[in-house]
Amino acid sequence: MTYRVLWLQTQQAFDVDSEESVLEAATRHGVDLPHECTFGGCGTCRMKVETGSIAYPDGELPMAMTDEEHAQGYALACQARAQSDLVISVEQGPACSPPQTLTATVVEMALHSPDIYHLALELPAEHGVRYAPGQYLNIALGNGEVRSFSMANPLQGNRISLQIRKIPGGQFTDQMLATTRPGDDLQVELPHGNFHHHAQDYQPMVFAATGTGFSPIRAILESLLDDEDCPPIHFYWGMRSEQDLYLLDELERWSSRLYEFRFIPVLSRPSDAWTGRRGHVQDAITQDFDDLSEHSIYLCGSPRMIEEAKAVLALSGAAMDKIYSDSFLFQNAAAALADAT
Repeated sequence: MTYRVLWLQTQQAFDVDSEESVLEAATRHGVDLPHECTFGGCGTCRMKVETGSIAYPDGELPMAMTDEEHAQGYALACQARAQSDLVISVEQGPACSPPQTLTATVVEMALHSPDIYHLALELPAEHGVRYAPGQYLNIALGNGEVRSFSMANPLQGNRISLQIRKIPGGQFTDQMLATTRPGDDLQVELPHGNFHHHAQDYQPMVFAATGTGFSPIRAILESLLDDEDCPPIHFYWGMRSEQDLYLLDELERWSSRLYEFRFIPVLSRPSDAWTGRRGHVQDAITQDFDDLSEHSIYLCGSPRMIEEAKAVLALSGAAMDKIYSDSFLFQNAAAALADAT
């Protein structure tokens, strides 16, 4: 059975067979729907089904789709099969240049904390790259594999900053990066991703990160410094212990340059001396907010945190179309587990 799909924002239309995914059909017809993983894990291909119906092959929701989102009419194009003609709404990505492969030079390496590297790269002169704060790049390992890391700063000339968790036995951090020195070259591809600041919302913002999910949020926050139109911001950062927190002096300095900025670290395994918040970031948010219906929410970090946060924040009135997330799906499993605990 063949159905017709209309993408509302672009007015592009294409045919889809009931046995193929909406994304497969769009790609076949040259329609560039946003996507990344293609197996339902990242949520980049999320679409709103305005009219019509869809189903999933096994009857189960994909990993990156919550019951709350499904109930509000959202679906993942990479897994959804059309059961009728469809009208879909898909947010277009941030204003940026197409991805390109460049040779970047390592200019600085340090440790933010005992297990998180600071890595600064310099792009070639006249590189032509434009990325939105919140996006990420891929670093080539030389064997056909890549590792993905969010840029931790807005683009400033040629300099890009990364925050990278050390993984025991990791091919990149424990082998390649351990022997990398300033002056060495790395092959990078950028920009990628759909995570970015949505200025058009113009409402108070809640940011929540686990681990190095701080990285893209840091880039967004820096881009908002001294912005007179910046709405109030709450930033919840989940880590295990006090020693895992880093760049606290910077966040303190930024507090006077961001409108009504409040930073709330939340530790899951603090020492007895810790007097701050304990537990998980999603629970801390719901403890502080009875009603999130007038807030934009940005989630970045472990897939488990994002899944749980979407569910509990929806109970506090958060609108699914105002929850933006970047799931660190592609990081080493050990890093994902560390960020989730």
